Amino acid sequence: MSMFLGTHQNRFDAKGRVSIPASFRAALKSQAQPGDPLVILRPSHLHPCIEGWTTGAFAALATPLDEYDPFSEDHEDLAASLYADAYPLDSDKEGRIILPETLRTHAVLTDEVAFMGLGRTFQIWNPTAAAERRQAARSRAKTLATSRRPASNPAGAAE
Repeated sequence: MSMFLGTHQNRFDAKGRVSIPASFRAALKSQAQPGDPLVILRPSHLHPCIEGWTTGAFAALATPLDEYDPFSEDHEDLAASLYADAYPLDSDKEGRIILPETLRTHAVLTDEVAFMGLGRTFQIWNPTAAAERRQAARSRAKTLATSRRPASNPAGAAE
């Protein structure tokens, strides 16, 4: 499985297009099925950024909705929050996309963007906010790692 790795910064061109990093395009293309859009973009519920999903990963994200009564308010709220602001996009021949204005506004994007890999998904950030987010994530991860208790009997340890 291809993964989205690294952070890549790009600029919007005069027509408002931005290039998806080549490694991200390759990962998207390798996971796309015939007829699928290259990527599905949606606003993050947690951060001022845009989430990028393959069609398969997005479908897996939506699978839990099947457990709700389709006529319930809960189902409708979850479906609206998942689908109403999701945008399936294809790139042009050079790998450029035009971000919908609502997503650009949500992520406070102006001239430049940072594509940040998260393994099976990626995010599109304002570059300054992306740097702050990576620093905060590293700090939280360090705290999580140091707060974990060691296993009572790690594999191979003598008793």
